[in-house]
Amino acid sequence: MTRKQRRLSLIALALAVLGTAAGLVLFALNDSIVFFYGPTDVVEKAIKPGTRFRIGGLVKEGSIQRGPDQTVRFEVTDTNRAVPVTYQGLLPDLFRDGQGVVAEGALQPSGEFRADSVLAKHDENYMPKEVAEALKKQGVWQPSAASAGSAAKPASAEAKPGS
Repeated sequence: MTRKQRRLSLIALALAVLGTAAGLVLFALNDSIVFFYGPTDVVEKAIKPGTRFRIGGLVKEGSIQRGPDQTVRFEVTDTNRAVPVTYQGLLPDLFRDGQGVVAEGALQPSGEFRADSVLAKHDENYMPKEVAEALKKQGVWQPSAASAGSAAKPASAEAKPGS
């Protein structure tokens, strides 16, 4: 075997090992990757039942129903479409009608989303980044309500022209 052939076979072996390692890493991460969808995306993309993902939007006004054993049913909406969600457990203190929410779980065959965890905004100026982007995409984002991922500036902090 010549020097050039040895070098090429070494490079080919190194690429094969790297390719195998990358494939194994991607395979291992496949179960832990959780995608984010808005309610319109869930309806339009016809996501298969059992698929784990995060759904985000606003809690639809008047949709919260509390049941036995800390079971709560509500709808997540982007003002275009709504997806029913069921969650069993304690909800965040700030969870209420019209507030931004992100729920993680799986879609059921009935079309209902069964959530494992529910996250609500942490103050009156915060909207989860994913929810804000989904609402912007739908054209219903209200910039006066909040800015994505950060608190809004107080009016006194704004610069006045000519100052």
